[in-house]
Amino acid sequence: MKTYLECIPCFFRQALEASSLAGADDVTRKKIIDEVASELPAFPLEASPPEMGRIIHGIVKKHTGKSDPYLEIKRKSNVFALKLYDKFKEKAERSKDSLLAAVEMAIAGNVIDFGVKNSVNIEKELDRILREEGRAIKRESERLFEFDSFRKNLECCKDLLYLADNCGETVFDRILIEEMVKMGISVDYAVKGSPIINDALVEDAEFCGIDKVARVISSGSDAPGTVACRCSEEFLGKLKNSCMVISKGQGNFEALSSRPPREIFFLFMAKCPVVVKDIGCDLGDTLLLKRGKKI
Repeated sequence: MKTYLECIPCFFRQALEASSLAGADDVTRKKIIDEVASELPAFPLEASPPEMGRIIHGIVKKHTGKSDPYLEIKRKSNVFALKLYDKFKEKAERSKDSLLAAVEMAIAGNVIDFGVKNSVNIEKELDRILREEGRAIKRESERLFEFDSFRKNLECCKDLLYLADNCGETVFDRILIEEMVKMGISVDYAVKGSPIINDALVEDAEFCGIDKVARVISSGSDAPGTVACRCSEEFLGKLKNSCMVISKGQGNFEALSSRPPREIFFLFMAKCPVVVKDIGCDLGDTLLLKRGKKI
């Protein structure tokens, strides 16, 4: 996805939020905002928002000396989500279609996001999903929720690459991965290479038990999305050669959707007006989108 002019205020909001979490005083925060502003004239709108996000958070880290301002938030997200694992797992197992339920739950976990302006009360939203007797999440339309194609691809897949998103959310990814493992599929679960916002790292995936059902690998990326030029050669090989690719989260969609290197299934919740504009959906829609061509 390209960068829209409407993204620019969000860039400054991210800088202020991250610098506050890092404990910066007003003088330091002003220096951070000034440097972010100086980067904008040369930043092309054809580039994806996560590419600017990488620059912003690099500036914050440089001025504050804090390599991981979201560390405590990530820890709390992991602990909170892990407490819900048994409930969600049971719900998937007693569903008429356990794969569909697991997909919906994985996307439900995408409400745990501090990279966008998120007014969702996470606990309240997840409790609402747990209480529903029918579908875990309302699927808006076939155009926005391509589940039939997703299932068909899984049925003839032996190995896949799963691009992780946020901490806490990994718990709900685990439920979906467990369903795919039942289908005989081997899964590589790719996390970020270094701290960026609240995106999951290797230690977060392991804390949430992903390593029990999948091979946890690093993409090498230090951006809040899978920016190919920032990824390792090993990861790019996986991206090219895996039978199927699943991408979780809005940041990964922003980074990969404009020029997808291959066919990718994007699973996330639309939480940003700019993304809504780009896709042509409504705020809060549950999305399972297929982009790119088979290789």
